[in-house]
Amino acid sequence: MRQFFLLLVLLTGPVVCPEIFAPALAAQSQLTAPGDFLPHELGETFTPHHMLVDYYQLVAGESDRVTLEQYGTTNEDRPLILATVSTPENLARIEAIRENNLRRAGLLEGDTDPELEDIAIVWLSFSVHGNEATGSEASMGVLYDLANPDNAETSEWLENVVVLLDPSLNPDGYNRYTNWYRQTAGKRIDPNPAVREHDEPWPGGRVNHYLFDLNRDWAWQTQKESRHRMVKYQQWMPHIHADLHEQGYTSPYYFAPAAAPFHEYITDWQGDFQTEIGQNHARYFDRNGWLYFTRERFDLLYPSYGDTYPTFNGAIGMTYEQGGGGRGGRAIDLPTGDTLTLKDRVAHHRTTALSTVEIAAREADRLTTQFGNYFQNTTAQPQGNFKTYIVSADNQPGNLRALTELLDRNGIEYRRATANRSFRGTDYRTGESVDRETSAGDLIVSAYQPRSVLTQVLFDPSATVEDSVTYDITAWSIPLAYGLETYATTDRLNVETEDYPAADYQNPLAGVDVAAAYAFALPWEGMNSARFLAALVREGIQVRTSETDFTFGDTEYPAGTLIINRGDNRVHPDFAGTLQRLTTEHEANLSVLETGFSASVGGDLGGSNYALIGEPKIATLSGEGIYPNEFGQVWYYFEQDLDYPLSIFDREDVLDVFADDYDILVLPEGRYGFSEEETEALADWIGGGGKLIAIGSANGSLAGKDGFGLKEKDAPKDTLSETAKREERLQPYGGQERRFIEGFIPGAIVEVEMDDTHPLSFGIGDAYSSLKVSDDAYEYLEDGWNVGRIRQEPQVSGFVGNRAYEKIQETLNFGVEPMRRGQVIYMVDNPLYRAFWENGKFLFANALFQVQ
Repeated sequence: MRQFFLLLVLLTGPVVCPEIFAPALAAQSQLTAPGDFLPHELGETFTPHHMLVDYYQLVAGESDRVTLEQYGTTNEDRPLILATVSTPENLARIEAIRENNLRRAGLLEGDTDPELEDIAIVWLSFSVHGNEATGSEASMGVLYDLANPDNAETSEWLENVVVLLDPSLNPDGYNRYTNWYRQTAGKRIDPNPAVREHDEPWPGGRVNHYLFDLNRDWAWQTQKESRHRMVKYQQWMPHIHADLHEQGYTSPYYFAPAAAPFHEYITDWQGDFQTEIGQNHARYFDRNGWLYFTRERFDLLYPSYGDTYPTFNGAIGMTYEQGGGGRGGRAIDLPTGDTLTLKDRVAHHRTTALSTVEIAAREADRLTTQFGNYFQNTTAQPQGNFKTYIVSADNQPGNLRALTELLDRNGIEYRRATANRSFRGTDYRTGESVDRETSAGDLIVSAYQPRSVLTQVLFDPSATVEDSVTYDITAWSIPLAYGLETYATTDRLNVETEDYPAADYQNPLAGVDVAAAYAFALPWEGMNSARFLAALVREGIQVRTSETDFTFGDTEYPAGTLIINRGDNRVHPDFAGTLQRLTTEHEANLSVLETGFSASVGGDLGGSNYALIGEPKIATLSGEGIYPNEFGQVWYYFEQDLDYPLSIFDREDVLDVFADDYDILVLPEGRYGFSEEETEALADWIGGGGKLIAIGSANGSLAGKDGFGLKEKDAPKDTLSETAKREERLQPYGGQERRFIEGFIPGAIVEVEMDDTHPLSFGIGDAYSSLKVSDDAYEYLEDGWNVGRIRQEPQVSGFVGNRAYEKIQETLNFGVEPMRRGQVIYMVDNPLYRAFWENGKFLFANALFQVQ
C-alpha cells in the first residue's frame, strides 16, 4: 500500500504524526523547507503575503519541478501568482499538455495527442476568503511536498499529473487579516475565544479591497482578481478543482461529496467521483481520528462558486472547509476541552490537498477520458430543456454590449442572426410560450457548443431546485439580470448567422461645429448612458434630463433623454473640446439639435420639462452595523461602474454629512440604529433639499420613524381554526428546517410592476426583474410614489417559501417619498447586489440622476 511519505516533511510541533507517515528518506534535497525560510515554523503564526510570494519564488528558483508566473495584480497592487508543478519532463512539454487538454474539450481545433492523453490537471485554490488564511499557510507545505525530489510518493504522482497552485486568491483580504493579527496578538498564545485576537474588526479580511466576496464572483467576474484568474482558468480547464476554505472554529473538517441540492446538470460521473475523492480523504482522517463530515451545508447549485463554476466547466469541483477562520488565530479553545491550533489546521488542509493529487494520479486515465466524454456528450446533446436563446436586437445597445462582454469572459460562443426564422419559445418576461420570428441582428446563443452546460446554467429562465434548503440564491438568469428581451426555445434553431461584429463606432460629432450647435440629445439607455453622464458632470458640463417624451423633427425621444444645451454651458472654459473628447471616449451616440423648438407640445428645450441635473455631491456611510459586502457594492459602483466621486463617512460621523453641503446620502444595507437626534437631523437635512437613498435592510432603520412614511407590512392574519392551530403547535421537532423555509427567500427573481412615467423607471420600462434575497415587506406609501410594486401572484424564478410568497404580494419594492424640498428613495431590494445585476445598476443611476 502506498505510504503518505510527503506529509512528514513539514509537520512540526505538538501535532501527533499520523501512523501513515513513513520516515524521511536518507538523501536530502537542496529544496528549502518553509520553516527554513520563514522567520517562524509553518503553523506557528500567520505569514505576511509578501513572504508567501517570496517563498514561492524561492522554490521555483530551486526546483526543476516548479514554474511560477504572475497572472495579474489586485486593486492594492499585490501580485496574483500561479505555480505549475510536475516532473521536469512534463514541464518541458507543458504547452503541448495544456493545448492537448483544450483539444480534448473541443475548445481548440485539431486532434489530441495519444501520448498526452493520461495526464490529469489538478488546480488547488487557497484562501479565496482572506481571513480563512490557513489555506495559504498550508499551500507552502503542499508546494514543498510536491517539489521535493526526495519524496518518492509525490515524484510518482507527478509523472501523470500537472498541479496548479494558486496560494492566495485574495491577497488584499489575506494581507488585511494577517497584518491585523500580527499587530494584535500577544507574545503568548491566548486560546480564549473572547479575547481581542479572536475578534476581528470591521470589515474583516474575508473580502477583497472593495469588500466583495470573491467566492461568489467566478461567473460574473466583476472583480479584478476574478477576471485575471478566469483567463488562466480557461487556458487550462483543469479536471479537478479544489477550493480550500475555513468555517466556524467549532465545526469538524468538511470535504466532498457536497450537499444537496445538486444542480440538475451535474453528471453522475462528477457526483460519483466526488465520493471517491472523499473516501480517499477519509482514509487519512480516520487513521488520525480527525473529525469530518460530508454531504451537509455546502451545496452545488449557485454557479459562481469555486466548486460549482469548475463543475459546470466539466471538472470535479469541490470545497474543503477547515474549522477556524477569522476567529481561529494561532490556537482557540474548543467546547470539547481540546484546543484547535493553527498547526492542526495546516495539517488538515495539507492532507486533503495532497490526497486530491494522489487520487488524480491514481485515476488519471479515467479523469481525462471522462472529461473528454463530458464535452463530447454535452456539445452533441445538451442536457437542458432549452437549446437556443434568442436575444432581441431591439434591446438597449449598452446592455447588449455588457452581455457580450460577460459571454466573452466566460468563453461562451454566440452569433448574430442574418435572416428571419420562425420559432416558438418562452418569453423571459412573461414566462409564457409565444410564436416569434428572429430578426437580422438578433444575438443567438446555442447550447450546441463546448461550454454547453455553463451556457444553459447561466441562461435558463430558472434553475430546477431539488432541495429548497440552499446555501445561496436560487435564481440568476442573465437575460433577467440584464433586462434583455429574450426567448428560449427547446429546438435547435437553424437560422443563418454570422460572427457577432465588434462595435464599429462612428463619432456623430465628427465634422460638427460643436460650438455653433444649439444642443445635443442622448437617449437614456443603460449604464453606458450613465457613465457618459457621470463623465460630463465631473468635467463641469451642465446636463438636463427630459421628464417626458418629446419630438424634434421626425425623431422621437423618450423620457429621461439627456440634453446638453450650448446655452447652459456658456461659462465652461472648453465646452466644445470637452464634449468632443468625452463623446469619443464613451462612444456616445449623440444627436445634434439645431433648434430648441420641438415638434411636440411642451418639448421646447427652454421649457419646464427639462430638469437641470447639476453636479450632485454624494456621501455614504461605512463601519460597524453596516454589512461589509453591501457597503463594498456601493463603493465599487461609484469607483468602478460609474466612476463618480463618493465621500465615505464612518457611521458615527453621520451628523457631519448633514453639516456639509452634500446633496445625496446613500445608506448601504445594514442596521443603523439611528438615535433620536440623528433621526431628526436626517429628516431636517432631507427637508432642506437632500436626497436619501436607502438600500435593502437599511430601510428597516427608517420604517416607523417620525417623519418617514415607510411602514412594515404586517404578517398575514392567521385564519386557521382552533383545531388546526392546536395541531400546528404539535408539529414534530424533526422537519423544523423544512417548515422554516416556508417563510424564507434565499434569493429569487420576482417580477416588479413599474410606473414607467416616473423618473425612477426611465429606461427600465413598465416591468423589472428584481433579485429578492429576503422577505422584508413594506406597505405602499400613503404620501409618495409607489414606483415599483409587487402585485398579486407575481412571476417568480427560483425558490420562495409559500408564506413568504403571500407576504410580499401587494407591497412596495421601490418608492419615492417627498419630504418638503427633498425626498427619500426606498429600494427594498438591493439593485447593486454583487455588482452583476446590470439592470439594477441602471435603476440605481436613475435614483442618483433622474429623480429630481
